[in-house]
Amino acid sequence: QVQLVESGGGLVQAGGSLRLSCAAGGLTFNIYKVAWFRQAPGKEREFVANIRWSGGAAQYADSVTGRFTISRDNVKNTMYLQMDNLNPEDTAIYYCAGRTISTDQYQYWGRGTQVTVSS
Repeated sequence: QVQLVESGGGLVQAGGSLRLSCAAGGLTFNIYKVAWFRQAPGKEREFVANIRWSGGAAQYADSVTGRFTISRDNVKNTMYLQMDNLNPEDTAIYYCAGRTISTDQYQYWGRGTQVTVSS
């Protein structure tokens, strides 16, 4: 099993920045790809960004391209989401997720961290 724990959420003004972290524990060698998702109040959970655990090109949702950067540190077993130029529409609970190479579904999820952007 893999355990994921997010941190770094909080309250920020529009135009500000936050960096989220996701610490991975357990059988991390099983992880193929990691991602960030978010869920705003009253909305469906949506994809934000992903990257291979071993590195390589990242993918982003159109709504965050150019503002958010996903990265990972295999030595620290930690994934990050640098969020710049935040706006109130970015307010949501942010979840990190991981999956093995054998499936397209993310099997491992953190409990989430709240990000609130005030106008």
